[in-house]
Amino acid sequence: MSLTDNVPIPRKTMVLFFMIDTSWSMRGAKIDAVNSTIKEVIPELENLSDANADAQIKIATLAFSTGARWLTPRGPIAVENYVWKDLTAQGLTDFGDACVELNQKLSTSVTGFMREATGSFAPAIFLLSDGRPGSYKKKLGELRKNDWFRKAIKVAVAIGNDADCSILAEFTGTGETVVTVHNVAMLKKMIKFVSVRASEVASKNANVGSPEGGDSKQAAFIDELNNFKVEAAASADAGEDDEW
Repeated sequence: MSLTDNVPIPRKTMVLFFMIDTSWSMRGAKIDAVNSTIKEVIPELENLSDANADAQIKIATLAFSTGARWLTPRGPIAVENYVWKDLTAQGLTDFGDACVELNQKLSTSVTGFMREATGSFAPAIFLLSDGRPGSYKKKLGELRKNDWFRKAIKVAVAIGNDADCSILAEFTGTGETVVTVHNVAMLKKMIKFVSVRASEVASKNANVGSPEGGDSKQAAFIDELNNFKVEAAASADAGEDDEW
């Protein structure tokens, strides 16, 4: 028997990107629900990562309001080591700046977030927003040329009726991956479902070192998301609508 027979094969990495609108209109129940639910879902993601022989799940968080900033500036953090720090809401909705930041980090460069030595699966990118951003077209257009972005699972949650779903669909590539929620209960359900299921789908069946396999993973996630929408609508409490 070789001395290396019992050496575990290093797992690849799958990064779950949270892109969170922290503009003034997110204050109160909206940002409180985001904070509390992501705290609740991290242990579920940790269990998923522990049980996944293919990939270790890491988290990178980008908050945007007047400007955009990484809560994980040094790179994605393994979910078992990730400690959520509550976000506050103020400022404008600089979605364009968020697109620039994401484009820069979706890279294998020295400062990029996809530089794992063992290789990375195409990421899962989860956008939450309740507003209508200003100028963003050119910056989003540049982001959409990024190979990692194109192959990522992308989903957006529109929080309340003021969110511009057409812009969110430009980001994800299809209206099928944009979901509007109108109350705290549905926002929490959607954050939990998207975080866990997108991570699970994204961390399987991709090649080492290249953002391949994304189209089939996105399609698989869309199927699951559509089923979840039906189930969630059927189980929604009648008194919870239009709380925003």
